[in-house]
Amino acid sequence: MSPELKRRIMSGLILAAVVLAATWYGGFSFRIVAAVMAVLIYYEWSTITRLAERDFRANAFGWVAILLIAYNIVFGERDLAVPLLGGSAITAILLVLWRKGSWWLPGGIVYAGLSGISLAAIRGDDQAGFVATLFIFAVVWATDILAYFVGRALQGPKLAPRISPGKTWSGAIGGAVSGVVASSALTLAVFSRLSLWTVAIAFLLSVASQIGDLFESFIKRRFGAKDSSHLIPGHGGVMDRVDGLVFACFAAFLLTLVYSASTGHLDASVAGFLFGF
Repeated sequence: MSPELKRRIMSGLILAAVVLAATWYGGFSFRIVAAVMAVLIYYEWSTITRLAERDFRANAFGWVAILLIAYNIVFGERDLAVPLLGGSAITAILLVLWRKGSWWLPGGIVYAGLSGISLAAIRGDDQAGFVATLFIFAVVWATDILAYFVGRALQGPKLAPRISPGKTWSGAIGGAVSGVVASSALTLAVFSRLSLWTVAIAFLLSVASQIGDLFESFIKRRFGAKDSSHLIPGHGGVMDRVDGLVFACFAAFLLTLVYSASTGHLDASVAGFLFGF
């Protein structure tokens, strides 16, 4: 076994252990993980897109916004999360218009901030949030792993050759099927029942995770970056590892908000939305 492979395995095991332990304990521990993830994602985003080189002061505002969002994730009120993110994004847009800056600034604030906010909201502080988080992990991990192996085995037409030449339609379909199967198995194991609603949501989250993977590939290709950073030995950066998870969390969180607003159940949780409580 090469030293590089050893580092890759060791860092992967440590990362998985930290995330799963935080998921198990929930509460403050998980909010810390979500906040740190948001900060690291913004660091990688701003580095890849060279925001500091384009406009140092605008990027400084981005850092202030993300740190405030991260602080609110850990210590603040949940009801302030979306307004704080929205206000930061609108201010960044105004800065871009005023200073003729880079649109990657508001994009980075939304991408990084919503990553931490949605992940923390899904986990929450109860057992339902714990199961909901495991459900999304099951969708994303199964999709990612099986898409790779099915795509390698079956090959076929490319999914998005200009963005990610290695991805195929066969892999995307195989990944979506496996994501639905894995999350459905988890749901049956926990609740002893499975609704068509939950299966449909699992499919949507699987598709979202694959879109997230393509989105990050697009950004790296746009700026000529191989990895988002070198923060994780043998694995590249945080964005490289959570691209699919981020978009799946976006989808679950935003769909829950839309559902809550449309039905009048403003206190609906992501877990309740996923499992039809």
